[in-house]
Amino acid sequence: MSVEDQDKSSTRERLMVLLRVVVSVGLLTLLLARVDRGALWQSVRHASVPWLVVAIAVYFAHIVTGAWRWGLLLGTQNVHVPQRDLLSSLLVSYFFNNFLPSNIGGDVIRIRDTARPAQSRTIATLVILTDRVLGVIGLFLVAAIASTVAFETRGSAGAPILPWWLWTMLAVGVFGVAPAVVSPAVMGSLLAPLVRLHPEWIGGRIETLILTLHRFRSRPAVLATCFTGAVFVQTQLVVFYLAVAHALGLPVTVWDLAVIVPVSLVVQMIPVSLNGFGLREATFSFYFTRLGLPVHYGVVLSLVAAGLAMIVSLSGAAVYMARSQSIAVQPTGANG
Repeated sequence: MSVEDQDKSSTRERLMVLLRVVVSVGLLTLLLARVDRGALWQSVRHASVPWLVVAIAVYFAHIVTGAWRWGLLLGTQNVHVPQRDLLSSLLVSYFFNNFLPSNIGGDVIRIRDTARPAQSRTIATLVILTDRVLGVIGLFLVAAIASTVAFETRGSAGAPILPWWLWTMLAVGVFGVAPAVVSPAVMGSLLAPLVRLHPEWIGGRIETLILTLHRFRSRPAVLATCFTGAVFVQTQLVVFYLAVAHALGLPVTVWDLAVIVPVSLVVQMIPVSLNGFGLREATFSFYFTRLGLPVHYGVVLSLVAAGLAMIVSLSGAAVYMARSQSIAVQPTGANG
């Protein structure tokens, strides 16, 4: 890449970050203009410290579970990394996700840290991608079940997001992903025309993709366990938000949180805001107002939960600074 191209790329990245900042600040400004800031401050001021501690503990447990699931997925590829190293890498990735203007930074850390033991960046990347896909499907499953319960107990007025919509999205996700695992050769055939662009580089990556999918297919029990773990991880996030709601004294049911937390996480994947700020609060507030609750409930719950997550992720900064070259998942020049 020429110097001119690098300058253009750098300028483009700065503009995208600026756009995200503008969107986040704009949304937060609009929301704060609509809320009772006195009531919002009172909720924060009188928050229960013991419940906040519980929330922090649950959030850390959520990260530990994520590291365990990541290890299982790596194991299907005959890649074995100590759980402590995976947890360290995941903590660092959470720090990058919370303090850099893009969630991609965290995934880059995880890929970099497992490229050497996997002896392939492509395998490390595909494992992270699979982890993400299972997580999103788990999100929709948790939200669909919770929305169904809310609909059955309170009717359509008590279910701002109708169950059929969530079940449809879940089905689309499952049927969209399943063919890749069930028939890796078909996936290879679909990607074959891309080989013409760069036979050696792209061809090698497609071969690695097919091999990785075959290994996933040969371990269905492990994949099922990983998916169960993904659902458990999302449930832990719901419990985390429930603990924060209790700390703030907000009368929000676990079923409502089991709908809005997964949905807000999906919405945050839209790359238009700074780490979800503003977009996340708007999503919570919209859902709560549909339930007849004040706007500030959604704003304060979302902001306090995000603040606690950032506090936990600061441990990743300490891990990052304390790393040494002897750590098993330390990045090297893995190929493939």
